[in-house]
Amino acid sequence: VLLQALQGLTPKDFQEFKTKLSEVRMERGWNIPEDSLAKATHPCTLASCMGKNYSKDAAMDVAIGLFEEMNMRDLAEKLLDEKVKEYERKYREHVAREFLRYKEVNARLGENLCLSSRYTDLTIARKPRSQHGGEHGAAGTGRGCADAGDGPATVTAQTLFKPDKDGQTPQVVVLVGAPGMGKTMTVRKVMAEWVEGTFYAQFDYVFCLDCRDIAFTKKASVADLVSACCPHGQMPAGKILDEQKKILFIFDGFEALGFSLVQPEDELSSDPREVKTLQTTLMSLMKNTVLPKSSLLITTRPTALQSLARCLEGEYYMEILGFSAAMREEYFHRYFENDGKADAAFRFARGNEILYSLCVIPVMSWTICTILKQELSKKKNLVECSKATTQMSLFYLSWLMQCRGRDNPQDLQRFLRKLCLLAADGIWKHKVLFEEKDIKAHGLEQPEFLPLFLNEKLSRKGVDCGNIYSFTHLHLQEFFAAMFYVLEDDEEAVSESRALAKDVTVLLESYSKSRKDLNLMVRFVFGLVSQKSIDYADKMIGCRISPRAREDLLRWLQGRHRGTSHPSQAPKVSQLDTFHFLFEMNEQSFAQSALAGFTDIDLQDIKLTSYDQMALSFCLRQWTGLGCVTLRGCSFGQRDPGEEPATSEP
Repeated sequence: VLLQALQGLTPKDFQEFKTKLSEVRMERGWNIPEDSLAKATHPCTLASCMGKNYSKDAAMDVAIGLFEEMNMRDLAEKLLDEKVKEYERKYREHVAREFLRYKEVNARLGENLCLSSRYTDLTIARKPRSQHGGEHGAAGTGRGCADAGDGPATVTAQTLFKPDKDGQTPQVVVLVGAPGMGKTMTVRKVMAEWVEGTFYAQFDYVFCLDCRDIAFTKKASVADLVSACCPHGQMPAGKILDEQKKILFIFDGFEALGFSLVQPEDELSSDPREVKTLQTTLMSLMKNTVLPKSSLLITTRPTALQSLARCLEGEYYMEILGFSAAMREEYFHRYFENDGKADAAFRFARGNEILYSLCVIPVMSWTICTILKQELSKKKNLVECSKATTQMSLFYLSWLMQCRGRDNPQDLQRFLRKLCLLAADGIWKHKVLFEEKDIKAHGLEQPEFLPLFLNEKLSRKGVDCGNIYSFTHLHLQEFFAAMFYVLEDDEEAVSESRALAKDVTVLLESYSKSRKDLNLMVRFVFGLVSQKSIDYADKMIGCRISPRAREDLLRWLQGRHRGTSHPSQAPKVSQLDTFHFLFEMNEQSFAQSALAGFTDIDLQDIKLTSYDQMALSFCLRQWTGLGCVTLRGCSFGQRDPGEEPATSEP
């Protein structure tokens, strides 16, 4: 194109171009030697000379500048159009490199995964237009929130901007989800669909900004933000933005910006080149004072919704609810890429109702698959897998802690103790939703940590009535509640926990007498005081778990069945949860001590899931004094949650 432009010049204009070219002084680049320029008497030799001494982009930039000086704007515009086309091709190549493959947290050096082979669709609920989160309560606190039947309309990563039932096409979409729910993976999928041309073809450009990368930017124009998305920052941003191309801006992780977007209307910008504070530039995009035809996709944790609600208009809210039952199984197959191993791992997770329920959360599915893959590399099957629910939950907690790796570990640990007290207080009071006063009472008003562990939503009563908070899943609240009883305290924490007795015997007695809903919390306590958990928590999370509760747990197990046996009969174990607790701890010596005083098993009318059978199998192998096993009316089989098992008489 440059050669064609030079060939179209008159001899006089050609000479003027050469004269001006000899006066060009490139910063951080070579100037064309005078003797080389003197020999370039023909457009072909001059174009070749420029190509040898300048990069392709630099040669085009120089020519465009010289043609503008010569008032040859048509030629300058022609070269600029060609540069934009060339840039669009390079940008798509850049997006393909950045988004079609990705690196997982625990990946080996140089190991990248193909997005299309791993990505699994999520359940994404589309809420009515401009309803700001709080009217819908706190999602994710139940067991299997992604399997809800009748609810809001759902969309996929490919249809976020699909017209609604009234025919309105969203211009601003806010994608909400707790940590680990898949917001960033959804963004990757959007970028991949665009660059491959399968979806989002209505946009000429899609620019993705990680808010963590721009959080410390003080001032910027929209053109600056666009340039930050591009390789080497070289792009004709002004040309692209001036032409009013159809552009989608993606802001991933909006909560990382950490500032209010309320700005006076008269400070907003209408010029994409105008440099303003980052807050003002973002507000200008959101209020449509700059690039009014552009579209926005904003991903955020629930904590930032209140700030967004004040500055957006006509936006659509979409909430990631996690994996449905079918999606969970599909994810396992995509992760393992081997049907045999995927089936074995999925059977293991499905057989443990707690793990299966937690698989609703994508990062928990990843956690469980990662651990089971390690187990399958050591053995042919998972029949004797010792990785209990507690250890997988600790792995998830270590992932959360890594999200705040730059913070002072001691600050994070102090926060964790307070969080565990809130969780335990909530379980005792049958409470899964917490108000602002609860957060303040427990000293949790720390915005740098709170969004990692709790969902935050506006109150149903409105913006002025404070927020409500919940754990991502009820089982995670029960896990943190169990940690309250076993975490070692510092002096400050001792005074903070007086409101709730930190006495594991109180927990065990209440469970034995009437509070059967405490079952999972008790199971987690057993798992947390295993030596494996104590070592892992200390090394990977930096938390000290006290082993003191082990003696209380042992005495409780040894005494709980004696009252159920007739004095003339041998002591027997008649409650299945005993085997669950011992399997969760998974220590041979502890199990042997706990079972040493018993000789019989007597279970009646129980549907034994695969998890129950694994727990029984573990205990039977440690039980040297076992004399008799009685299973009256019990059935065996793999059970899907919500389905009746296939039974066979023992």
